[in-house]
Amino acid sequence: MPGMVEESPIEIAIVGGGIIGLSLAAGLIKQNVKVKVYEQAKGFREIGAGMAFTANAIRCMGLMNPDIVSALRSGGSVATSLDKNDPNDYLRWIDGYNKRRKDDPSYQQMLFKIDAGYKGFEGTRRDQFLEALVKVIPEEIVELKKRLDTIEEKGPDGRLQLNFADGTSAEADAVIGCDGIKSRVRELLFGSENPASYPHYTHKVAYRALVPMDKAIQALGEYKARNQHNHVGPNAHLIHYPVANQTMINATAFLSDPNEWLDDKVTVVPGSRKDLEAAFADWNPCLIALIQYFPEKLEKWAVFDTWDYPAPFFNKGTICLAGDAAHASSPHHGAGACCGIEDALCLVTLIKEVNASLREKSTTKKEALSSAFEVFDAMRRTRSQWLVNSSRRVCDLYHQPEWGHEQKWIKAETCFEEIKDRSLKIWHFDYDTMIKQTVQEYAKKHPMQKAGEEAVNGSENGVKATGMTNGTASALAAIAVEVN
Repeated sequence: MPGMVEESPIEIAIVGGGIIGLSLAAGLIKQNVKVKVYEQAKGFREIGAGMAFTANAIRCMGLMNPDIVSALRSGGSVATSLDKNDPNDYLRWIDGYNKRRKDDPSYQQMLFKIDAGYKGFEGTRRDQFLEALVKVIPEEIVELKKRLDTIEEKGPDGRLQLNFADGTSAEADAVIGCDGIKSRVRELLFGSENPASYPHYTHKVAYRALVPMDKAIQALGEYKARNQHNHVGPNAHLIHYPVANQTMINATAFLSDPNEWLDDKVTVVPGSRKDLEAAFADWNPCLIALIQYFPEKLEKWAVFDTWDYPAPFFNKGTICLAGDAAHASSPHHGAGACCGIEDALCLVTLIKEVNASLREKSTTKKEALSSAFEVFDAMRRTRSQWLVNSSRRVCDLYHQPEWGHEQKWIKAETCFEEIKDRSLKIWHFDYDTMIKQTVQEYAKKHPMQKAGEEAVNGSENGVKATGMTNGTASALAAIAVEVN
């Protein structure tokens, strides 16, 4: 109601200092929001494994804050394909199991590939990207060694108090949980007895390694080593792509596991190269050679996700979930972080609109933020939970037992049209329409005093007909040459 709005800036607490939490913080800083990031670790450390972002996700980064894109590229991101005769990126599926030519045991048949366009993907090392991303955030914004215990509402203005395990506390107008697959914020929202509070075992395990490029070339040959390939076969697959300015490949082997995982609190246990040597003993000689360059001691990662018990909602009042905290996915589309970046862009768009409605003095912070998070849930939950489902589905297709039976090869290969459709839905996400619909849905809850049509179709604080705010359009223009 008019006259009830405080003049102080919105204060938002982000729980979790991973890639999504820091990217969101970088975007909110551009909206003149007072942000605090609370990270339970002693420092920003990530595993030295690789990850890749789609061109679409990188554009979303740029719309929030072009410095995020700069951080990605300063961390050594490279296109996942390097073909002098073709500048585009592709996803490639190759027969990793069968020896289809008796005269050439190392021959691998290309099964399918999808054109992702120029710079369709950029691969990077997680640790290098996070290290660069931390530098985008002012130092005073981040507090380390802050393990969240509880959240409680304080007073009639709806301020939230975060209580930490070390006995300290902090206050904010809203809390956004970006605290990953084992999210404490999610557990607080749904309760300790609700299975949706926790991730569940997908019956897949992963072994990751970074292999020097010269060793990868010895095992795979130049072309396969310098370009992304997914080697499929019965009950397993191995995917690799270049990272670190083409000096290494990130390789991950996934194995099906019919057993239950005994301790869901411990999802990483010691493994060894011998595990992979046994699992891939009958596979193509190229993969057997590549595995020899994995370290002798490896970590065995149990792959968990939120497929069994998806979150019934992403928001409650002025508390919201984003990224893996909301929709942790298995990695088989390689798009979990990309989806989290889409979440962050949606939230930054909404907070921009919250600021505009508060300037109109037509609502309170609590009402505006609660409405914004309701819109976020409506805009993001269906797509992100579809991704969780789809990632499980494509892994099942990669691991078909039919790959091991010559008479069933044709049947197995019929999966690729489905995989293509699913992949394109991820890559070609229409973020312009998401922005436009997000603004429109928020405006329905909080119509601007200066006429709703102006706010939707191009006022100074609204969005253009293309679905972008003036500031968003400028951000896109600023990075158009760099990203495209």
